[in-house]
Amino acid sequence: FLMERKTRAKINRKEVMLAKLRKSCSCTPKKLKNFVMDFFPVLQWLPKYHCKEYIWGDVMSGLVIGIILVPQAIAYSLLAGLKPIYSLYTSFFANIIYFLMGTSRHVSVGIFSLISLMVGQVVDRELLLAGFDLNDDAPPALGDGSLQNDSQTNTTAFNLTIAGMNAECGKECYAIGIATALTFVAGVYQVLMGIFRLGFVSMYLSESVLDGFATGASLTILTAQVKYLIGIKIPRSQGHGMLVITWINIFRNISQANLCDVITSAICIVVLVTAKELGDRYKHKLKFPLPTELVVIVVATLVSHYGKLNEVYASSVSGAIPTGFIPPKVPHFNLMLRVAVDALPLAIVSFVFTVSLSEMCAKKYAYTIRANQEMFAVGFCNIIPSFFHSFATSAALAKTLVKTSTGCQTQVSGVISAMVVLLVLLFLAPLFYSLQKCVLACIIIVSLRGALRKFRDVPARYHVNKVDTLVWVVTMSASALISTEIGLLVGIVFSMLCIIVRTQRPRTALLGQIQNTSFYEDDLEYENLSSVPKVKIFRFEAPLYYANRNYFLKSLYRLTNLDPNLEAARRKKYEKKEKQHLKKGDHTTANGLGVGETTLQLVPKQIDFQALVVDCSSISFLDTTGVNTLKEILKDYKDLNISVLLACCNPSVIDSLKRGGYFGKDFGSIQEMLFYSIHNAVQFAKDQK
Repeated sequence: FLMERKTRAKINRKEVMLAKLRKSCSCTPKKLKNFVMDFFPVLQWLPKYHCKEYIWGDVMSGLVIGIILVPQAIAYSLLAGLKPIYSLYTSFFANIIYFLMGTSRHVSVGIFSLISLMVGQVVDRELLLAGFDLNDDAPPALGDGSLQNDSQTNTTAFNLTIAGMNAECGKECYAIGIATALTFVAGVYQVLMGIFRLGFVSMYLSESVLDGFATGASLTILTAQVKYLIGIKIPRSQGHGMLVITWINIFRNISQANLCDVITSAICIVVLVTAKELGDRYKHKLKFPLPTELVVIVVATLVSHYGKLNEVYASSVSGAIPTGFIPPKVPHFNLMLRVAVDALPLAIVSFVFTVSLSEMCAKKYAYTIRANQEMFAVGFCNIIPSFFHSFATSAALAKTLVKTSTGCQTQVSGVISAMVVLLVLLFLAPLFYSLQKCVLACIIIVSLRGALRKFRDVPARYHVNKVDTLVWVVTMSASALISTEIGLLVGIVFSMLCIIVRTQRPRTALLGQIQNTSFYEDDLEYENLSSVPKVKIFRFEAPLYYANRNYFLKSLYRLTNLDPNLEAARRKKYEKKEKQHLKKGDHTTANGLGVGETTLQLVPKQIDFQALVVDCSSISFLDTTGVNTLKEILKDYKDLNISVLLACCNPSVIDSLKRGGYFGKDFGSIQEMLFYSIHNAVQFAKDQK
């Protein structure tokens, strides 16, 4: 039977587009109000805030995250190659802006190790090109735009003409200039992606690519912190192969290790890891996680200050962290042009991590988020703070998990965290002067536990899916051994190539009938299947398009043990020889047989089937090449008196076949060529004479 397709009303696309354009361009008070309410979700949920029910959880989680944010912000400044004050600015402004614009109640947006690393790599590259020394302990260069303009000790000013900055600007000033320009451009990219609804870009970052990227970047972060752990002074490596170059420099200078830093690092790592493991083991008994990082920083700062570790043992310390806010400054346009390419992967990674964490929390706590609004939120979390000497931000998994586990209810907890950071910014920042850099490095390294534990999951991942494991390994290796940006690009391209290869060489099979049923399955995979006499059933488990056309034909000819082109060529060859013998008047063929026996010799092997059923249930679409391929086998097998029947085609495949002329001009023979099940096709083939 042939099912009738529904007739769809023709849509005037021009009229639809014009109607949408008129609707989007019109401005009414109601529409303006809806736009403002959508753009600032806080106006929707804050009036409905249940203070008695939510306030305790929000305050507790906000305080805990704020306490965690302060040491992490100071520590991650090492990754970004910037002063700790800028990390505190970043954490403060990101929480305030996400409170106003974010749609996720539980995500913690702020400073993130991977984003800090990506910013730091761009900053280091541009500093090197500008002629600055990348050594962290180089004399400070304080000029116009620096934090301590009143102090002129150890000042080395550079008259920069790079990127149009014709002003005296020191290393620190130029570094934050690069970071803010990079952050501004990344934010603009994210807002543009939101305007043009390009959130689908995140679909191309699979879980394997993201995990591999995070693990590879974690190895790079770990490597960059080793010099602080052991107190050696080596230049910050730049360019491709940073991980290998850094380890070579570490082993070359290992004899210069500072014993004080080594002992401090060992103690801090033991304390931090022990506390983290105990916290994970007894987290169901703890109402909130232990503020181990803060305790370690306070104790280490006191020991360093009163033990005079910097003066006596030359241990590297954080130095002066000023209080208050620097006047806002517009990012340099010429610097934006220098970092425009670097900002694109930064924008994509920042958005993908934020949206994926937002969706995870929304699913867990049964509410919805708007991915497009999340893109706007994280975009403005980059654009606006870039005017206030801040750098790129993103949602962070570890702090988000802590936030959910400490009773967070709404985005109000982000404001509480921002107030804690503000307290440090206004009053407490100078107290961290004597904090050793090796302590900050320990905090960073211990925070990488989750990403580095991915190595333990490789056997389980390999057992589940070998291709995904290969994608993870390639992305991780490229991110660690080449660079983070190149690693991300390699991961995306390689994962796409894996999909293409899997569609180029998909599974193919001949099917047999399950006894006493109307169902058919792979003859090589299942026992006790019976073959259908005079019928071959071929399954192709992929779309049929230009890239796998040849594989489709080769597999079909191999499994059916018949190449119709070769068979036709053999017949023509024998027919030609037969005609030559008949012209000579010889009534025997070239093989010495009579004319009556010639037919047996025209086909060297007996064809054991007279119908070919193609199971199209796994063919999701056909391109022009795919349609022509099916038309080709239809013609070739017809020349051998073998009928080709198609079964289980979806509507889009049927439409492609109709448009390609597979069923003829009037579709008169469609009922004899197309079937809605394999069994119907087999029954039709059996009934044929």
